[in-house]
Amino acid sequence: MFGKRSISDARDKGQAAMASLVMAPKLAGLPAIQSAQPPQPAPAPEPQRSDDYYVTKSMIFGALVEAIDLSQLSRLDAENAREEIRDIVHEIVTIKNVAMSIGEQEDLIDDICNDVLGYGPLEPLLGRDDIADIMVNGATRTFIEVGGKIQLTNIRFRDNAQLMNICQRIVSQVGRRVDEASPICDARLTDGSRVNVIAPPLAIDGPVLTIRKFRKDKPTLDQLIHFGAISPEGGEILKIIGRVRCNVLISGGTGSGKTTLLNCMTNYIDHDERVITCEDAAELQLQQPHVVRLETRPPNLEGSGAITMRDLVKNCLRMRPERIIVGEVRGPEAFDLLQAMNTGHDGSMGTLHANSPREALGRLESMITMGGFALPSRTIREMIVSSVDVIVQAARLRDGSRRITHISEVLGFEGDVVTMQDLMVYDVMGEDVSGRLIGRHRSTGIGRPRFWERARYYNEEARLARALDASELKDHVL
Repeated sequence: MFGKRSISDARDKGQAAMASLVMAPKLAGLPAIQSAQPPQPAPAPEPQRSDDYYVTKSMIFGALVEAIDLSQLSRLDAENAREEIRDIVHEIVTIKNVAMSIGEQEDLIDDICNDVLGYGPLEPLLGRDDIADIMVNGATRTFIEVGGKIQLTNIRFRDNAQLMNICQRIVSQVGRRVDEASPICDARLTDGSRVNVIAPPLAIDGPVLTIRKFRKDKPTLDQLIHFGAISPEGGEILKIIGRVRCNVLISGGTGSGKTTLLNCMTNYIDHDERVITCEDAAELQLQQPHVVRLETRPPNLEGSGAITMRDLVKNCLRMRPERIIVGEVRGPEAFDLLQAMNTGHDGSMGTLHANSPREALGRLESMITMGGFALPSRTIREMIVSSVDVIVQAARLRDGSRRITHISEVLGFEGDVVTMQDLMVYDVMGEDVSGRLIGRHRSTGIGRPRFWERARYYNEEARLARALDASELKDHVL
């Protein structure tokens, strides 16, 4: 009854194919087919699965693998494959005399389809747009971040082998690998969501998978204003900064929204500019027509062939860029980015980890020093002052909300100290009865920032003056 089905057998039902997770390494070259189910605006919590459910699922899954001709997978589409899976699972349940309700059968079919055609138990989470992060700590514990808070879900995997196969399926789509020989891997999903995998033996309790999800809609500064991340006047200043080609560093901690803010600011790059992006895992979503996207490459099995971020940034200088955007500055590429900013590539941008604008300058200096450049501290600081115009600080507050806390300018020197001035800061004023922090963005009263002449060059000085005046007026009202 459950012999291998050929394409001719399934033609009247629409051609279908199966890909067992056990067979995933053989099918690594094929793209995973993701679920087309639309995300629910208010998703219900995942039902708690019993051990009996997983035993039944494993039995039916094994029979299903025996019933399908895997060689036809690459010729078929997801919709027909799901229909064929549905028919065969119904047959298996009937013949095996499995006691299941119709609702339980539908849940089982959805789970098996996700295992075969997508990313298994992760599919329902990937379909939800309200989730910012998915954190899988082994086969039995999966956490998500919703609204800035981490929650434990009922999602679990059959075993660590299934989780590892899903990790391999994800990273293989971007030409990377994760195994005992290479247990750490950075990758991305097709929508740009950032993926990190760390596998045994480094991860003691099973593979650990972390996904930083991207929203399906492209972020804008107007949306950040609507969410309260920045005031309307501060948002207008950021738009002008992006428009007049200031060299910008976006600083913040992990999960503070640095990449989202960088995406927002790139919306104000002119469409006739040639922009080159350099990233470890390509996740920027620039909307301009002339964008060249570059991505680093890890070493191969022999330990050679790696392309580092510094290699990419150095090569950018030979590609006639007008702006260079580095997804994250974390090493000696900081030196090359500062050189690019100081040699005619105005409007370049990057992100880095730091807790304040002042700390961001110290981090830059430390990264250049650790890169092996035998330069005096004074020389490095002079390079930073002549290269960086604005530092935008993002922060994730203790209530889970994300705010832009500083818009700061780099001015010059007083002795050996780099001088800065804040154009706008965010003050926490208290919290409401629900524990949500209350604060406001306020102007520091700077009437003419350092980039005023640059704004005049781009005919934006009147707009900048209005934004600065409006921010001061609003402070008086408060």
